[in-house]
Amino acid sequence: MIPELGHIALILALCFAALLGTIPLIGSYTGHVRWMWSSQPLVYGMGTMLFISFAMLVIAFIGDDFSVQYVANNSNSMLPLFYKVSASWSAHEGSLLLWILILSLWTVAVAAFARQLPMTLHARILSVMGIIAVGFIAFSLFTSNPFVRFLPDAPLEGASLNPLLQDVGLILHPPLLYMGYVGFSVAFAFAIGALLDGKLDSAWVRWCRPWTTVAWLFLTLGIVLGSWWAYYELGWGGWWFWDPVENASFLPWLAGTALLHSLSVSEKRGLFKNWTLLLAILTFSLSLLGTFLVRSGVLTSVHAFAADPERGYFILWLLGITIGGSCTLFAFRASTVRSPIKYSFLSKENFLLINNIILMVATFVVLLGTLYPLILEVFDKGPISIGPPYFNAVFVPIAVILMIVQGIGTALRWKHNSFSRVLNAIKYPWINALFFGVLFTLVYGTVFSWSVFLASTLFAWLVISSFTDISRKCQHSGWRKGLRKLSLSYYGMTIAHIGIGVTALGIGVVSNLSIDKDLRMSIGEQVQVSGLQFKFKSIEDKEGPNYQSKMASIQMLEDGSEIAYLRPEKRTYFPSRQVMTEAAIIASFGRDIYVAMGEELEPGVWAMRIHVKPLVRWIWLGGLMMALGGLMAVWDKRYRRHKRNTETQIEGATL
Repeated sequence: MIPELGHIALILALCFAALLGTIPLIGSYTGHVRWMWSSQPLVYGMGTMLFISFAMLVIAFIGDDFSVQYVANNSNSMLPLFYKVSASWSAHEGSLLLWILILSLWTVAVAAFARQLPMTLHARILSVMGIIAVGFIAFSLFTSNPFVRFLPDAPLEGASLNPLLQDVGLILHPPLLYMGYVGFSVAFAFAIGALLDGKLDSAWVRWCRPWTTVAWLFLTLGIVLGSWWAYYELGWGGWWFWDPVENASFLPWLAGTALLHSLSVSEKRGLFKNWTLLLAILTFSLSLLGTFLVRSGVLTSVHAFAADPERGYFILWLLGITIGGSCTLFAFRASTVRSPIKYSFLSKENFLLINNIILMVATFVVLLGTLYPLILEVFDKGPISIGPPYFNAVFVPIAVILMIVQGIGTALRWKHNSFSRVLNAIKYPWINALFFGVLFTLVYGTVFSWSVFLASTLFAWLVISSFTDISRKCQHSGWRKGLRKLSLSYYGMTIAHIGIGVTALGIGVVSNLSIDKDLRMSIGEQVQVSGLQFKFKSIEDKEGPNYQSKMASIQMLEDGSEIAYLRPEKRTYFPSRQVMTEAAIIASFGRDIYVAMGEELEPGVWAMRIHVKPLVRWIWLGGLMMALGGLMAVWDKRYRRHKRNTETQIEGATL
């Protein structure tokens, strides 16, 4: 009965979404207040039904209801409870239902916390989100129903969860990623509402900007967690693979970053209005494209969920209608929100525009590398693989240019700057950054590496230029008073920019100075890697809740003194008998020591992989700094202070 309740709730959610997508939208054009305000109960009704539906799915997993096909394919009675819960979104059907549930949460949030919006705009935004929900709920019901039963006979035991997904990363990674993916639907709905209204002013930007920042924040956290998960779980020490499905989340992040910068210019100077609207449409469109890539079966990846062409066609149609319809609306209505050009070349506005252009070029480069093999297959040109060599060769130079422009933009004022002032503002930060780069490369590495030099120079450039800008803003009023006067969003921007430098330094160092050794080790043998001694002490059997493992004990020494023990594992999971590697990691701020077991080559002799990863933690530290910067920007008091009198919203409306 539980699965049937979930199915019925999902059908009712579709009905609520269909009404939400039509009645408030019609009311916004006819001026009927009751029709516009009907969006509130419709939103809460849709959200309640989706919550019930998802809760019923989770209960089916906890209760080991293997009569439900989705439960039988992705769970097992031996699975620990917390993995049974996370298994509910581990594969296509449940993951899609989680996606829809999060969409409803964002819709409820807009309904509850954006009531200061003009009533017409508020109704249109919620209607757009309702229309999006209709498409995805229909997708779930007609092609990806998680409540389908095995009839007439149900298996007594399930196939269990993929061992790769039996990790704390699965519990957090998809929800965070989806909060970012789906969160951009709010910016998209705001853009469509503005185009329908024919008006985009600074107040609209102040309403839209915090929602976009929160979505970007969640997507950043999801990507960081995914990178960390890949690093420790896949057993060979990598942190980013340029996998097509990884790229699917990176694409909306790049476009969303450009959108945030464009919103800042639209808010402060009233410029780039069309650019802002277009970026809002493109960012959500790339989120939908990522959904298509993950769920259509066109990609083969450890991250991909579906392999059903019917689902792919459905999402492709949904993608075409959404992108085609919104771009058509933009083409017809963009002229109504055109902004004047009132800035010079040497101005913060122009460098933010250049920054956005570079970000979109980077987005195109990643998109091309991701889709080009698929395009060739469509035209029967044969399969090809585009991997890290392409992305590193093309994306890295673009990222370098972006960071240089970013540092220059920090030193610029709005409207106009003289060349001499700009030169004086960036001269000393750049000289100091070059000096730091040379010093860091000579001291940190055994040989001079141009890549490490470039990464450390760019890190110093962003840090020094950021602190130079703070000093410049405080020079007239004194440090104590000046620091208090700076807004929280400014501090958030500064921390996020420094976070980019921190990540760049971590990437540059770990990509060029890592030490990776594949070894053949027998029990009792000792090897030396990067000045450290590793002694293979023993192998023992270990029992887990749903697996057996061989666990090695490896003593790590430095100059003959014991530092730590590492205990990597080779696990065999029930009932699939699938073998997984669990690496042992000693983490520190300066480096990671990473040991993973390979296969048993002969009795008492094992293949071992030992990696020394300098500054690898800086990659994720920089990502967390970016997310912290986004959180601080959202918390800025000017977004909480912005209110409107709702009585003025209904003036002239028809009751």
